Amino acid sequence: MNSNNDVIRKLHELTEADMSEAEFLQSVENNMIPMQQFFTYYRCAIMEIETKFRVLNEQFSLNGESNPIEFIQSRIKSYGSIFRKIMTNHIPRNVEAIERDINDIAGIRVVCSFVQDIYRLADCFLRQDDITLIEKKDYINNPKPNGYRSLHLIVAVPIFLENEKRLVKAEVQLRTIAMDFWASLEHKLRYKKDLPPYQLNLLADDLKKCADQSAEWDRRMQDIKNILESN
Repeated sequence: MNSNNDVIRKLHELTEADMSEAEFLQSVENNMIPMQQFFTYYRCAIMEIETKFRVLNEQFSLNGESNPIEFIQSRIKSYGSIFRKIMTNHIPRNVEAIERDINDIAGIRVVCSFVQDIYRLADCFLRQDDITLIEKKDYINNPKPNGYRSLHLIVAVPIFLENEKRLVKAEVQLRTIAMDFWASLEHKLRYKKDLPPYQLNLLADDLKKCADQSAEWDRRMQDIKNILESN
């Protein structure tokens, strides 16, 4: 009998080896929307949200301020990642349930220079009247136990198609450069399979210390910026 850890590992491997579109379609029942059309909705949502942040970045520049955004990245979840989420969260295998219950098929990461930039950008973004906030998780003021820090927004944005307006959900993550650097490396190390548990625990402690040090760098850089701007 496979252990629960073995099952989780095999589900995770779906994100690495990935599933083909045909394999995914076989796993989804009552598929009323062609997959190409389904994913186009999410690509359009990403374009809408990216444009909003790029416009805000330009506006700050026009106001004589430095651009708060260092870079923006986006992605659509792979077939394997979606299927893993269906399995681990016991989501019904149909497109309607996937749209309803999975909020991060479209993901946008906005990397900022300073912590205050994150909250200012998020506030400006959420004040726009066509953005609906579904959920907000502040992992900067309330980090995860492993040290992860970021501001997560689940939002719905309208996309305008030929014959309809459609609300599409997306996850926006706002981080500083230091937070993004730590999260990227932690993600690469998280699923190393060949280490004994005691060594994995030691590495987890080291990663937590690195996260705390990164947060201290962010705090000090913000303090320096505040002093410079006050003079």
